Amino acid sequence: MGYLIQSENEARIVALRSILDAKDLDLALIYYDETHIANGWYLTGWCPQFESGAVLVPRKGTPLLLGGPESEPFAKQDSAISETRNFPVFMVPDEEYPAATIIDFPKLYAELNATLGKVRRIGIVDADAMPYGCYRGIAEGFAGVEICDITSEYLRMRYVKSDWEREQIRAAFQLADKSYDAMKDMIKVGNSEIQVAAAGEYAARSRGASGFGFTAIVGSGIRGNAVVPTATSKIMQDGELVMIGLAPKINGYAGVMGDALPVNGKYSAKQIECMKYLREAFCLSKEMLVPGKVGREIDVPARKYFNAHGFEKYLVCPFVHTIGINEAECPFFGPNSDDMLVPGMTVCVDISFFGHPEFNGVRIETGYEITEKGAVPMSPKMDKIHTNLDNFEL
Repeated sequence: MGYLIQSENEARIVALRSILDAKDLDLALIYYDETHIANGWYLTGWCPQFESGAVLVPRKGTPLLLGGPESEPFAKQDSAISETRNFPVFMVPDEEYPAATIIDFPKLYAELNATLGKVRRIGIVDADAMPYGCYRGIAEGFAGVEICDITSEYLRMRYVKSDWEREQIRAAFQLADKSYDAMKDMIKVGNSEIQVAAAGEYAARSRGASGFGFTAIVGSGIRGNAVVPTATSKIMQDGELVMIGLAPKINGYAGVMGDALPVNGKYSAKQIECMKYLREAFCLSKEMLVPGKVGREIDVPARKYFNAHGFEKYLVCPFVHTIGINEAECPFFGPNSDDMLVPGMTVCVDISFFGHPEFNGVRIETGYEITEKGAVPMSPKMDKIHTNLDNFEL
């Protein structure tokens, strides 16, 4: 059973074909793999394991899934695009599949010319993510064809979420709430970071999570400085803060939560001071979630606040980003961004600093749907926690 419903797949193909029409392109090739999952997933609701691949969408005709033979049966069952072709460049290196039909790009080019007519111009998405051998195979196999990069145009298709997408994201944030509670309960003196991660992952998976937007973040004490530390066997100590984060997915769409919690169950006076800095900046950023504002405006208040308190050299990440198939995806509303908030976007307020000599690294995060009237919390629970400037009781 696949994750992507047919109506979403059809609408996205239509939108992509409008780009092909506008740019006079005969087809689009969208590269993806387990690291660069989102652009392929957007059309298929699927990603191979071990192998990489590409989605081929002609301006007219049947879309194809280009990949390797090991994932081909998986694709035919679960991908919204199930017509497949296998290529050496997408396979596990040196693995042999004697029963599979494997072709090359010249053969594909000949097939497309026979079925679509002369292929003159193609658009590629995520060419920068392709291995060199893959790009070379396409360029040589489509000799004489003009290759255009349409990554930015394709990404803009994903900026505003459909009703169905927002439904999945809201459900994923509900799972994130459950993971937060489970991880908080496991944070105790003498427990390991891995125990905390396992509790959060189980809480999400046991309730239907299709995956995770990132590997569970658990960093206690000085390990919080790692920005995105994955859990280790380190034992949590009395007096430490532990930074946690998890991004459960529903049907491939992420929710997220992030916080910093005291290992012994009670914030010290200094830890309360630290959390107040985070929550003040969080509130300032949330107030900027207004349709029509652009990144360079949204970023100003929290950055100005942090700079006034001497945190500028500890800032790694901007404060607002979009969430969808990836936990963090474009547009990113940073200090040099002219991307504009519009209704239908789903975004996260993500406040952090790292490398502080006293507080180490800390992060708090939750998400909002942008509506005509402003920002609506995806998680009322985490919104209440992160905007409370007076109560630090757990």
